[in-house]
Amino acid sequence: MKKTDKTTAVVNKIIPFSSVDGPGCRTAIFLQGCNINCRYCHNPETRALCSACGDCVRACPGGALQRARAAGGGLRILWDREKCLGCDTCIRICPYGASPKVRVMTPSQVMERVRRQIPFIRGISVSGGECMLYPEFLTELFTLARQEGLGTLIDSNGTIPFRDHPDLLEVSDGVMLDIKAFDSGDHERITDAPNARVLDNALFLGERGKLYEVRFVIAPHLYDCEKSTEAAGRFLRDIYQDHPFRIKLIACRPMGVRKEYADFRSPSKEYLERLREVLSRMGYREIIMI
Repeated sequence: MKKTDKTTAVVNKIIPFSSVDGPGCRTAIFLQGCNINCRYCHNPETRALCSACGDCVRACPGGALQRARAAGGGLRILWDREKCLGCDTCIRICPYGASPKVRVMTPSQVMERVRRQIPFIRGISVSGGECMLYPEFLTELFTLARQEGLGTLIDSNGTIPFRDHPDLLEVSDGVMLDIKAFDSGDHERITDAPNARVLDNALFLGERGKLYEVRFVIAPHLYDCEKSTEAAGRFLRDIYQDHPFRIKLIACRPMGVRKEYADFRSPSKEYLERLREVLSRMGYREIIMI
């Protein structure tokens, strides 16, 4: 599957009601494709766009997948939702970290799905993959959502500069930003990408009151989480004084990760409590552990 034009996006799934993707009950939209490679990724099937190799077609027990020619002459995989058994065989055997169970959608088409939940939701949150790979799509979608009185949040790994997209920030309530690790070497070892832009985004968004949440995935087997949490806390403390945001400590868990990382151990509740106390002593008030 090729990259779409600027006002469409490849949508992996839409969760009508979510209580873990921002404040209140929200519709969560997950876009396909990511620009980093987190070792502990809990949605590894969202990392890449389908290459139409055909492995999933041959393996599908329900015959729900078909390899066909696209309008431009290239190959694509067609997914028949009615025949799909929901077994996820296609996802498990994909060698590229992709999924054939996706749709190319316009902002208007996504909003048609979102409107089914009004007035039972407070807003929408868009995640991925990495949703900032589709900034023009997000801008149009958020504009439509605000016309319906809905809040708008971005869930991002922070590797794409938000300062380049002022129109998007104008229609966004804020950003839920991942800081995978404060030390750039640790970050690169975990994600295959450095973190200078992530930290720049944190300051840029924080100074403008657009930093809704900062999240740390706690994986003690991968990096020194105590050192990283303390350093990040000091780094963000000044902007927190003027524009408070919440912090989420997320325990790394092996569920859903690629099999080569399935032996990762989850940190204990006591370990998370210790990290929360480090941040609390710095003056952070809203610290969530999950």
